Amino acid sequence: MTSPSSNRPEALPLGAGVGHYENFPVASWLCPPALRPAVAAIYHFARTADDIADEGDAPAEQRLADLAAYRAELHRCLQPTSRATLALADDALRWPAIFGTLGLAVRRHALPAQLLHDLLSAFEQDARHTASGHRYADTAELLAYCRLSANPVGRLLLHLYGVRDELSLQQSDQICSALQLINFWQDLSVDLPRGRCYLPADVLRRHAVEVADFASDNGNRMLAMQAVVAELCAQARGLMQQGAPLVHRVPGRAGWELRLVAQGGLRILDGIATLQHRSWHTRVKLQRADLPRLAWRALWM
Repeated sequence: MTSPSSNRPEALPLGAGVGHYENFPVASWLCPPALRPAVAAIYHFARTADDIADEGDAPAEQRLADLAAYRAELHRCLQPTSRATLALADDALRWPAIFGTLGLAVRRHALPAQLLHDLLSAFEQDARHTASGHRYADTAELLAYCRLSANPVGRLLLHLYGVRDELSLQQSDQICSALQLINFWQDLSVDLPRGRCYLPADVLRRHAVEVADFASDNGNRMLAMQAVVAELCAQARGLMQQGAPLVHRVPGRAGWELRLVAQGGLRILDGIATLQHRSWHTRVKLQRADLPRLAWRALWM
């Protein structure tokens, strides 16, 4: 149940020379082999769109134009067209490898189209908000963004696993939103210098802190800044704990992968706490040495 814009162990880098540190495996050996091509197709689709939205130096207008072209190719990919017709038209596509494999996954597994479109809406929102300097007013607005940016991935995976009941969907949303929030608080030191800010204004006001304090590493506001990050991390941990029972209803090896994903997110929160929540100063990453601890914790979920 990972978010495409969450960071996972290095895997499947995409784009023009863009590499990605990643917290969690994509289409790992724990994923059922029959589903790995579809999982990889979804990941490549989302990762490439995310790169369009925030990698490089393109202005917002160009990013949005490229995302519009990307959405048009998604729309075409979702049409009930024969494979032969698709192959003939590949030369007209900008991203044939992405949509070729995604199209196969859509037709083989009947992936819900709206969830794929929701992901693109999140990336478009990111491009607009970064350009305008938008600040999220409160946690509710931030979670509404997670509904587009993260939750669709979990729902797509549940669809592949044949898990469709309402409680499972709700808990998947909680896990995915938690992972997205964890990614935000993990990446403060990367995002803030690039003009991306997800710190909700209501939490900042509650602690009498401004975004500029984080950007300047304001020593006079250190304790208040730590309190902001601590509160936000506690909210993410609570969401993860609410969604965690889902691991017992996802079948087979996929359920074990979900356990590791959830524990990986919680381990990032542990690392931020070890830094006394100063993640705007240092970025926490999972290390190979964390794997035994993750496996042990996953076993006892």
